[in-house]
Amino acid sequence: MLTTKTAIDTTKFNHDAKLPFELRISDFEHAIQDIYDFFFDVNNLLSTKGLHRLDDMMRPAAMSGLISDMVTASLAKFSRSLVENDHFNGHPDLIVRGKYAKNAIASGTEGVEIKSTRKSGGAVDTHGARKQWMCVFVYEVDNETEPATERQPMRFTEIYLAFVEESDFRSNARGALGTRTATLHKEGVAKLRSHWIYLEKRDSN
Repeated sequence: MLTTKTAIDTTKFNHDAKLPFELRISDFEHAIQDIYDFFFDVNNLLSTKGLHRLDDMMRPAAMSGLISDMVTASLAKFSRSLVENDHFNGHPDLIVRGKYAKNAIASGTEGVEIKSTRKSGGAVDTHGARKQWMCVFVYEVDNETEPATERQPMRFTEIYLAFVEESDFRSNARGALGTRTATLHKEGVAKLRSHWIYLEKRDSN
């Protein structure tokens, strides 16, 4: 059975960060703890049944999607002014309470888009270049340590939140299914990284 829970290093938060929409550093700390508690509880249950950890069962893309949804829900719970966007697949993920009818909008401007990735530095694919507040959670998963019972739990290593413009993105080639994506270019990533909220470690490249 798992006996450890991921601990948040509170010294790694940037208390000088300028946050929009009345967000607070404590909102991010509570949201992280929510997610750590969830993985701890679920993985303990799976372990008692002799099953793989959730971290090991999920494909990377599915894991990132789950974490993004959990971050969105948790930040909405603790935030003073942001709520989840109730429009299916609406943008952004978090919107200002009462700004849009029934707190739902297909494509709005007042709020924060949430992304998660395993890629250090926060360069993450999006469905298109937009002028937006974008928040990126970088996490790591230990899928290699053997035996598997010794693997470290999922942990967040970086969080960024910045206002980006369409000009901060580069368009990517269409994928096999014809889906066009966009990613922050070198200068856009530098802008994102300069607005860090939590930073345990980051690759230099």
